[in-house]
Amino acid sequence: MADARYSRKPGDRPPRRERPGGAGRGPAPGSRRDDDAGAAAPAGAQSPWVQLRSASFHPFIFERMVRTADPAARPGDVVNVYDKMGRFFGRGMYSPKSQIVLRMLSHDDRPIDDAFWQSAIAQAVAFRRTLNLDAVTDAYRLVHAEGDGLSGLILERYADCLVMEVFSLGIYQRAGMLMRAAAEAMGPPTSLDRPDKASPTWRTIIRADEAIERIEGFRVRADEREMSGKVTIREHGIRYRVDASGGQKTGFFCDQRDNRLRLATLCKDATVLDGCCYTGGFGLAAKVLGGAKEVTSVDIDEDALAIAKENVNLNNTRLSLVHSDMFNYLRQMLAINRQFDVVILDPPKLAASRTLVDDALRKYHDLNSLGMKMVRPGGILLTCSCSGLISRDMFMQTVQRARPMGRNLQLFEYTGAAADHPVMMSCPESAYLKAAWFRVL
Repeated sequence: MADARYSRKPGDRPPRRERPGGAGRGPAPGSRRDDDAGAAAPAGAQSPWVQLRSASFHPFIFERMVRTADPAARPGDVVNVYDKMGRFFGRGMYSPKSQIVLRMLSHDDRPIDDAFWQSAIAQAVAFRRTLNLDAVTDAYRLVHAEGDGLSGLILERYADCLVMEVFSLGIYQRAGMLMRAAAEAMGPPTSLDRPDKASPTWRTIIRADEAIERIEGFRVRADEREMSGKVTIREHGIRYRVDASGGQKTGFFCDQRDNRLRLATLCKDATVLDGCCYTGGFGLAAKVLGGAKEVTSVDIDEDALAIAKENVNLNNTRLSLVHSDMFNYLRQMLAINRQFDVVILDPPKLAASRTLVDDALRKYHDLNSLGMKMVRPGGILLTCSCSGLISRDMFMQTVQRARPMGRNLQLFEYTGAAADHPVMMSCPESAYLKAAWFRVL
């Protein structure tokens, strides 16, 4: 978005949305303070082991929390974890090149073997079955990383395709086994788009961000990450193309499913602005399900807009698709006094690390300040943040401070990600998506 703090040069990758399981660069793990030098293994420790300087029941154990590590521990190993007193603390995956040195998997003495992983995957899939998602969509999240107790693993279902996003070396080392476990738990694939043409087997894709690969020390093979053609999914009767190999995240934002449906109920005969539209999800819901009179969908990502155009044609409807930086577009509309009945602001992740939180809050402030001016008096603003490092309170305070002079905000709803994105209470960052619904008076 054209504000200098957010604009991209041609050819740059668009920022990515938030997702659980991220890793960061940090000092070499096992590095010790002077008083820890030469620390011996905890009494009775089973190799491979790691001893902590400080313990937390958060699934992430950072480098600064590690006292010392077993020289026999190898990257990707499941290690036995001991607290500073030498007491058994649990088991986790070891990643010595990452700031997140350990991703905890268990705080009891159960073995972390293939049966553990298969059971965890089966439980995650069984939970999605209870949500009755197949009645409305064939695209949903099967494993939500820390939210399902499987730190570092995102797994999504798109029609007859399983897409895995990997955030740690340990998960990548087990990717084949995890895919097989998911396929077995799911049973044969079916598709709402072609129920009479079910595939005999699941297609699979493994993805990882280049920065994660570099930090964690692995590289997804080309044959694992590539898939010819796009997947066609259905959600609440709308058909979408998904670029599962090259799109943001795993190609589609399943987290906004319920919010898209809710928005549609507010759009009858309305003029709608879908800001940062990606492949057109909110705009299509407003038009196809909600009966909006006019929808304008804006994004800076040319590839995403190309898929949005496919989606418009796929659903035999009409939207105005605009390739523009969102800040520039809003200022242009402000200059000609254009307003809309409904405005959606759903930018990609703006806070990739804690050092970027302040800058991200300034961007959220500016974006919302401009966006509110685009809403006709009494109209609707849906404003979202998918930055897990920004809390609900931080986001809501920023939105309130962005209120233009002479306008008031009436909050009537606050939502988050759909139910297939559960939150583990020991990891509040997994409640990353914030969606605030306002009347702008």
